[in-house]
Amino acid sequence: MMLRDSLPERRPGFNVLWLQSGGCGGCTMSLLCADTADFFGSLTDAGINMLWHPSLSLESGSDALNILRACCEREIPLNALCVEGALLRGPGGSGRFHMLSGTGKPMIAWVRELAAVADHAIAVGSCAAYGGITAGGSNPTDACGLQYDGDQIGGLLGAHYRARSGLPVINVAGCPTHPQWVIETLMALAADQFDASQIDALGRPRFYADRLVHHGCTRNEFYEFKASAAKPSDLGCLMENMGCKGTQAHADCGARPWNGEGSCLRGGYACISCTEPGFEEPGHPFHVTPKIAGIPIGLPSDMPKAWFVALSSLSKSATPKRVRDNARVDHQVVNPAIRKTRLK
Repeated sequence: MMLRDSLPERRPGFNVLWLQSGGCGGCTMSLLCADTADFFGSLTDAGINMLWHPSLSLESGSDALNILRACCEREIPLNALCVEGALLRGPGGSGRFHMLSGTGKPMIAWVRELAAVADHAIAVGSCAAYGGITAGGSNPTDACGLQYDGDQIGGLLGAHYRARSGLPVINVAGCPTHPQWVIETLMALAADQFDASQIDALGRPRFYADRLVHHGCTRNEFYEFKASAAKPSDLGCLMENMGCKGTQAHADCGARPWNGEGSCLRGGYACISCTEPGFEEPGHPFHVTPKIAGIPIGLPSDMPKAWFVALSSLSKSATPKRVRDNARVDHQVVNPAIRKTRLK
């Protein structure tokens, strides 16, 4: 057992412990770009106490390990365990591809032990949620998510795992996650305003996963008239030719861009559906839309194929010249006409 006096003084509140496993650290980088002038202040105001984060906390070495051990032994209450990055089970289930420095113990062992005493377990990013890019290809490290392996439930903690709150792992999926998805999830948990009804079928918080990236896309006029881009720099809709999955991807980043400004689509890049399991291996180049008989395979998730084909034909026949001309250029060349509207 540890001596309680050896631990740094902690504020009362909702205690969060953050571990980084097999990944690039991009979700932490995204979090640091949160649209707030005071990231830690926003957490403190919500009663959230960051016990330790490997990139943001002052403690390192034995001081950091003391905090982890104190959480395991329940000397420090652990309200939320956040894990960023996939869990590396190899080789042969030993987890020795990723040892937590200074402990002689695999990261997956620490995660299992901490998850057993945490009120909530949160997978931050698609790697932690489903395995993500870390699990791509031949997956030599046997990477998986906390409670999913791709789209199959199980992962490191198993299908039957429940945190002390009774909830399964909360998958704040994204590659990277939107900073507000992480912050708002933590705030809702800290305020006891989050329950099982707010998690979708893949474990994602519904406040962002019940939306589609398509909702709020700045290219929606081009989509409505099926005026499509032919190359990356074009202004037109990226779905028909450029691989965009925004009409299928569950996220609200079309309506809630990073830092109030940026998103993949606004930057000219097609949505690759990074909040979904298996997005890392679509079976075709990300910038290509696979088709059969000229019809995209990945049609909008809530529209029958026959309807889409009929609507596309009607829309293209009714496309205004302004929209058609602007779709295949990198800047607007035809402006909307000015007419008397008689509006009062």
